[in-house]
Order: sequence, then C-alpha cells, then structure tokens
Amino acid sequence: MFATPAYAQAAGGSGGAAFAQFIPLVLIFAIMYFLMIRPQQKRVKQHREMVAALKKGDQIVTQGGLIGKVVSARDDELEVEIAQGVRVRVVRSTVAQVISATQPVAANS
Repeated sequence: MFATPAYAQAAGGSGGAAFAQFIPLVLIFAIMYFLMIRPQQKRVKQHREMVAALKKGDQIVTQGGLIGKVVSARDDELEVEIAQGVRVRVVRSTVAQVISATQPVAANS
C-alpha cells in the first residue's frame, strides 16, 4: 500500500510546467493591452489636445448634444452661443467634437 520509490520520484520536478502555465496569462494581458488599453489612451490624449486647442470662433458639439459657437474661452470653461443671444457656460472636458475650427490669421510679411 505504500508508494514505491519510483512513483515518488516521478511526481516531483514540475517546475518547468508551472512556468508554462503562466504563458497564456501573459499573452492574454498583452492582447488586452494592444486591443483595448492602448487605443483608449490614444483617444484620451487626442481629446485632451483637442480641448486644449479650443478658441473663440470654433463650432463645437458637447457630450449633451448642444451645438454652438465658442464666444470666449477661460481656464476650465467655455462660453458657447447656442442661438442668437443665448449663451451657456460649458466645462471644457464636455466638448465631444469640433465641427469647424477657425483658422489663425496669417501674418503679413
């Protein structure tokens, strides 16, 4: 009823197999990084650059669906004209899209 020494020696030594079990986990993390995390970071960076570049005269769409023209831009908020004489204050980070950006005036040389 006791295990023979031959069986007892064969049961040990599974150190290489334990490392091989972690390879699929590493591959899953790498795939998740390149398919989900990295593209999301790129979109966040592009949105941050777009919001930082907003200026007077840009036509924007907010995340709430309001379409308007930027009348003034302060540190963290914009004043947007959504209709003739109707102005609202909007937090910069809620701007979803710039429809038409104003072009800077070229310097006369």
